Amino acid sequence: MENTSIKNWAEDDRPREKLVAKGAEVLSNSELVAILINNGTTNRSAVDLAKELLSFVDNNLQRLGKLSVKDIVNLKIKGLGPAKAISIAAALELGIRRNMADNKKQVIFSSRDIASYLRAQFQYRKHEVFAVVFLNKANKINHYEIISEGGITGTVADPRIILKKALEHGAVHILLCHNHPSGSLKPSRQDEELTQKIKDAARLFDIKVLDHIIVSEEGFYSFADEGIL
Repeated sequence: MENTSIKNWAEDDRPREKLVAKGAEVLSNSELVAILINNGTTNRSAVDLAKELLSFVDNNLQRLGKLSVKDIVNLKIKGLGPAKAISIAAALELGIRRNMADNKKQVIFSSRDIASYLRAQFQYRKHEVFAVVFLNKANKINHYEIISEGGITGTVADPRIILKKALEHGAVHILLCHNHPSGSLKPSRQDEELTQKIKDAARLFDIKVLDHIIVSEEGFYSFADEGIL
């Protein structure tokens, strides 16, 4: 009878068989990434390539998630070209979207609720992003949309655009949010001025700005919690 135990499979196949036999949760980060890489080179297994890739980010999946396809290819890991880099980037994006989809089902009761939702989206961004969460009367998320990327100014976060979208999605409440890739959670004067501008404009349409959340890898900052909204 043919022996089909995992140890008799080719090294590139072992993480797949281990996943089937024992479940994904028992695999190491390198084994999971190796499955995405699919196969190695003549001299190195997919697990070897995965370990080298992870070594560049100190085995930190958040840092891995910030790498673009181009970033991965530019690491010059032999055997890890564009096709495999695309597979890795796609898998990480699916993880982000799954996390967001789970959180989107929730009713927002506190700044911590929305911060958890936002960090799932923002934690891998290398530049500043401004987004708005549109809520119904019961504070359930109707819609989420990135309004601008690359910086926070009154031009790119135009209150007219935000309110137009709020009306389109039947929002009663809105939450403003942006990230600070630097890690700092302190709002700038510009952040405060823009928040007030949007709040004043929304009031004309009986739409309430519940909060402005700043998120970073260090945590989150809530304008409402700090009493400056």
